[in-house]
Amino acid sequence: MTTTQQMSDAQLAGQPAAYWTGLAYEALIAFTRARQAEKGYTQPQLWLLRNLSENDISPDGRGMTVPELQEAMASYIRPEDDLAAEADVLLERGWLSRDDEDRLWLTEEGERTRVELRRNTPAIRAALHEGIDDADYVTTLKVLQRLIRNAGGGAPKV
Repeated sequence: MTTTQQMSDAQLAGQPAAYWTGLAYEALIAFTRARQAEKGYTQPQLWLLRNLSENDISPDGRGMTVPELQEAMASYIRPEDDLAAEADVLLERGWLSRDDEDRLWLTEEGERTRVELRRNTPAIRAALHEGIDDADYVTTLKVLQRLIRNAGGGAPKV
């Protein structure tokens, strides 16, 4: 396909949204994961910490098994993400512990690390949003939500 710099607004209006949203998704994920890798962690590792923290996604801070975590992350985990392998790394680092029922628990060090890693999020967001004002961003999300509804999709879980 032609780049957007070579297309008129009329040509862009005729472009398939699924093609462009697919390209955007892959580019945004690759960018985010590269920035996280530069800091020494992976996106799935951060998700594990967040899903086990009562100060973040977990409603109660209770331990969870890998299958329970996979289910909890089903809407955003990628097929190539291996939560069991990622959890093993976090166990080795002392950020998680495992009980006799195979549940993973966030350690105190893991919670401190989660807080520290979350401090990287604003810089990643700022880099991705450079040159995009909030009003345009909100409009884009509203258009995407409408496309989802028009395609018969429900409200996303965010």
